[in-house]
This record gives sequence, C-alpha cells and structure tokens, in this order.
Amino acid sequence: MSSSASSENIFRVADLRQNRPTPFELRPDAKTLSALADALELTSLRKVTFSGEIRAYGKSDWELVGKLGATVVQPCVVTLEPVTTRIDVPVERRFLAQMPDLGNEEDEEIEMPEDENAEPLETHIDVNAILHEALALNIPQFPRAEDAELKEAVFTESGKKAMTDEDARPFAGLAALRDQLGSKDDE
Repeated sequence: MSSSASSENIFRVADLRQNRPTPFELRPDAKTLSALADALELTSLRKVTFSGEIRAYGKSDWELVGKLGATVVQPCVVTLEPVTTRIDVPVERRFLAQMPDLGNEEDEEIEMPEDENAEPLETHIDVNAILHEALALNIPQFPRAEDAELKEAVFTESGKKAMTDEDARPFAGLAALRDQLGSKDDE
C-alpha cells in the first residue's frame, strides 16, 4: 500500500482485527511532501517512508510499531547554507482505552506517565498525523554545516564600547582576584 496523505491511512479502530496486525506503508507524493516541508519550515523534504503495523495490545488497547525514514534539508543556523540530514528512526505509539490517572488539575505537581508513547484511544488511528509528529520530533533543532563556527558578535551604538561575553561574566574577574590572593597567602 503506497499513498499520499489520504483517508486510507486513517484506520477506524472498530475495523481493526484483534488477531492479526494491520500493515501500513506511506510514501507521500510531491505535493504532500511540499506541504509538510512548509509546515515544518524545511528547505526541502524527500525520500519519506513510514511503514509498520497496527496490532492489538492487550484486550482493548492498540499499538503502532513502525519505522520512519526521511531526508530533510534545512538552513544552517550559522551560515544559512543548506544542511542535509537523513533520519531513520523507530516509531512506537500505544493507544490506551484507559489512560493512567496522573492526578487532578488542583494538584501542584503533575506526574508524568511512565510510557511516553501512550495516547488515549479514540475512534480512529491517523497514521498521517503520526508521521507528521514523528518527523517534527526528529528533525535537527539547530542544523549546522560542516566547518561552520559561531564566532562572537558584538553590537552597539556608534562611539560606544560594545559589551562582550567576557564583560557579561562579572564573577570571572572575582575568581581571578581570589586565585591571585590565594597564591599570595601560600608564599
């Protein structure tokens, strides 16, 4: 099954078979890739494949297990040159009929669920949305071109002395003074 983002990749839970996994394979078309790249603020997106299966997980829960592959191109955070990254990651989601109780809204602390892949079970499992989410979670946040170095930049008004990173560390001077005083005490 190869397709773009369409309703055939949204599975109605009532139609899934309890005794046999339901396979899926998504290979979005060029139009869908372009829209996804725009949504994720990528320069380009290609070779996207998301395949796996949805299977029963206990008596009333479901599990999606798959693999996402994609090639993303983003601007370097330093030079703005294109940076190409290959992503190949496993994807797991568990859809639970009964989510664990994490406390109520009045509690000061909210406990995090033990299973970070758990989601509430709804009437449908949207594999397109899972592809989008998994891709967004796995693209590099700060892509950097090879040999790109972030150098210190200082800005100020004309005729005034610019504040540097060293000036912003007031305790660095005190530490140096302490070290000097400490060496005089040793003499």
